[in-house]
Amino acid sequence: MPAETPKIWPQSDGSPVSCTEKLVVLRENWEELHDVMRDAFEDAVLMGVDEGEMKRMITEMVASLVRPGGAAT
Repeated sequence: MPAETPKIWPQSDGSPVSCTEKLVVLRENWEELHDVMRDAFEDAVLMGVDEGEMKRMITEMVASLVRPGGAAT
């Protein structure tokens, strides 16, 4: 079961995204991301990677994401 989808998707000004189509895409992306990360995590642990180290590596990957067309936020 996917991690609970955020109830509010805040924009840079703090107001929530309210467009129905955008909310559908955000929810679908969240669920897909959860599934892919869970599968990668489970595979790594089953292949002998330390659970804590895999979580650290995933966290570092997220921290390294940059804003499209620009610098990291």
